[in-house]
Amino acid sequence: MRTLIVLRHAKAAQAPGLADRERPLTERGERDAALAGERMRALGLAPELVLCSPAVRTRRTAELAFPGVEPSYERDIYEAYPDELLHLVRRTEAELRTVVLCGHNPGVHELALGLAGGDYGFRPGSFAVIETGSDWSELSPGEGRLVTLWDPKAD
Repeated sequence: MRTLIVLRHAKAAQAPGLADRERPLTERGERDAALAGERMRALGLAPELVLCSPAVRTRRTAELAFPGVEPSYERDIYEAYPDELLHLVRRTEAELRTVVLCGHNPGVHELALGLAGGDYGFRPGSFAVIETGSDWSELSPGEGRLVTLWDPKAD
């Protein structure tokens, strides 16, 4: 069994004059990112790999959620479509069991829905825990099972 945690970056500031990739987290975003990590640890989730967009807001989300873990920054996550994100996950080493993909909407939300179905929103800081019996290289839409959905506003 493999576990994919799809994490949307936490709430980012609207920052006139900054490029989109440079937008920082808000104070609430900082709190929510740390809380997301706490919730994952409480569920017994310990990622072996964190795939993360290089944007400032995703980098900070991963840093707060997974202290001490060095993410793999993947430029292809920024502005990616769900099929591009799935392609990236498929390149994961077979022996890894728990992987996080930290990125942006709408791609991460559509990836989670495509893998495991459901009808839910995906606000900033939310994460979906999806289990699959497939090897990463063979993961396809519909092959996952949504185990947990966490929303910081519902906590």
